[in-house]
Amino acid sequence: MIAWSIEAAKQSGLFDKVVVSTDDQEIAMIATAFGADVPFMRPPTLADDHTPTVPVIAHGISEMADLGTCPEAVCCIYPCAPFLRSEDLVAGLALMNGSGSNFAYPVAEFAHPVQRALLRAKNGKMQFLSPEHEMTRTQDLPPTFHDAGQFYWGKTEAWTAQRKMHSEGAGLIVPHWRIVDIDTDDDWLRAELLFALLAEKGGD
Repeated sequence: MIAWSIEAAKQSGLFDKVVVSTDDQEIAMIATAFGADVPFMRPPTLADDHTPTVPVIAHGISEMADLGTCPEAVCCIYPCAPFLRSEDLVAGLALMNGSGSNFAYPVAEFAHPVQRALLRAKNGKMQFLSPEHEMTRTQDLPPTFHDAGQFYWGKTEAWTAQRKMHSEGAGLIVPHWRIVDIDTDDDWLRAELLFALLAEKGGD
């Protein structure tokens, strides 16, 4: 999985270094085999399931600074993003610089207005999360977006200051159909099906 992210980074032509942060020796070997650098190992305190992204990148920046590398901007690319495209990385950097934001990341539009989301009680009864929109037409509601879970461009000083990457970021709109954030077995199955379909159609 991580090979796809490494390859997208390399194909973009944007990076002086593609660095993988991990606490796992096997992942480190795979990353190196596919052309990434692993110049340090991530400490266990930053390697559990509840570790946020920003401290991990801040740690990586600190480690690279000790090795003499001090970039103006850093892009965090998630390892489970098989549909990441190098052109999105290029567009994300341009958006961050052009918007004056501290961060930029891909977003996809929700398929249905979240203002009309429903809650389901244990007995099966439904109620609106926002009752004031029960009678609002969907076409009258503004579009809403969610984080695509692929990558985050950020200015180095924003990462190291541990700023809020979502609320201080600009959103690069990407098509919803090619976003799969792999967290569950169902996500993996959807990714396999989409991958096979794209391969059949030549990757478009």
